[in-house]
Amino acid sequence: MTALLVPTILCMILVYGLHKKVDIYDALTCGIREGLQVCAGIFPALVTMLTLITMLRASGAIDLLAHFLAPIVEPLGMPADCLPLALLRPFSGGGALAIGSDVMEQAGPDSLAGRIAAVMLGSSDTSFYTIAVYSAYLGLKDTRYALKAALCADLAAFLMSGIAVRLLMA
Repeated sequence: MTALLVPTILCMILVYGLHKKVDIYDALTCGIREGLQVCAGIFPALVTMLTLITMLRASGAIDLLAHFLAPIVEPLGMPADCLPLALLRPFSGGGALAIGSDVMEQAGPDSLAGRIAAVMLGSSDTSFYTIAVYSAYLGLKDTRYALKAALCADLAAFLMSGIAVRLLMA
């Protein structure tokens, strides 16, 4: 049944377009043209963001910052193993997934750190990436309020993931 879902939707769109007397080919090519313009508009922001993320990971800056922040978050009950994940998650989904996998391999998926890593991966977003893409598309120059709100949400996801996991494990 699911194999027929996409062809059925496409046929329904074609029938609707024919019924409304829309030039379907022209609408399709206009949509593709607009999509390519969007890609060209956000491409520089994406390349810059990915370059910075790669430089941060390769330089060891994420691990160094996590080492210095560990004494602050450990009294809050957060494992130091999850700090690199919390620091990289707002920037890169793929990088965060790699660090989350490392945490689960080292500490185990059923450990406190493994469970917190899993919750963090599911409850936070790549804020800087999202802001870069949307602001580049919309042509926004000032993103300070969006950035503050996104970082507050990421901090809340980090802190609340530890609380949620502890409540579930109790």
